[in-house]
Amino acid sequence: MSQSYHPPKVWQWEENKGSQFSKINRPFAGPTYDKSLPVGEHAFQLYSLATPNGAKAAIMFEELLEAGFSQAEYDAHLIKISDGDQFSSGFVDLNPNSKIPALWDLSQDTPIRVFESGAILLHLAEKFSTLMPTTAQARAECLSWLFFQVGSGPFIGGGFGHFYHYTDEKIKYAIDRYAMETKRLLDVLDRQLKNKTYVCGDSYSIADIALYPWFGGLVEGRLYEAAEFLQVNSYKNVQKWAKNIASRPAVQRGLMVNKIWGEPETQLPERHQASDFIHKTADKLKSR
Repeated sequence: MSQSYHPPKVWQWEENKGSQFSKINRPFAGPTYDKSLPVGEHAFQLYSLATPNGAKAAIMFEELLEAGFSQAEYDAHLIKISDGDQFSSGFVDLNPNSKIPALWDLSQDTPIRVFESGAILLHLAEKFSTLMPTTAQARAECLSWLFFQVGSGPFIGGGFGHFYHYTDEKIKYAIDRYAMETKRLLDVLDRQLKNKTYVCGDSYSIADIALYPWFGGLVEGRLYEAAEFLQVNSYKNVQKWAKNIASRPAVQRGLMVNKIWGEPETQLPERHQASDFIHKTADKLKSR
């Protein structure tokens, strides 16, 4: 190491110092301003952004609708985390942790708040009795892989993505540490997917929905511009699985929801009805 950092006896927060997210990162919770959340007409109100975690919830809703569950219609409201939307009083009431995605389930007399992407997937799978195995052994396997993703996400995003892609100061130890762990996790999944169509076997489940935005995004080159650096071509089973998941119409729609970057035809900042995608497709055809 070229220099050594000696931690002080008592840590002090240096506001607005660090990565591009330093203006919204802080060592305390709670709202910073008063503002109510918008509410649409459907039973489910999703507040999100098309990060890998946010995409999980949108993909789940689109899969439910694709399967014919008309009761799963939802409104997806844009939360611009770089602007601090997650610190409004309305959002903090929904998610005290101020992270996306977060969901109001208004389908019954008493509203249910659900935050954390894995919890949203599990809540919806149980509510609609789909995309989740029912036998004890298969259910345990599915939940194990769901929480494998929940536990591994911070190493990939807050670890590797943060130090490799977002920070101005590149710290070799940090990048090496999290690149190693990200590649190890890719190898875990690659071994699991040997001779399997989906993560848990022959059936598509919430485990695949949770894993795809992260690991699919890595091997498809959509995350952190790191495909070459991580040598993702070596994970053949993950690549085959990701290609299969990416071909699903519901996944393609879900990746667009609350997206505000990339090619204009891939963005759908807010989603309030199925026809929003039809209009977006029409715009894409006009641009050709």
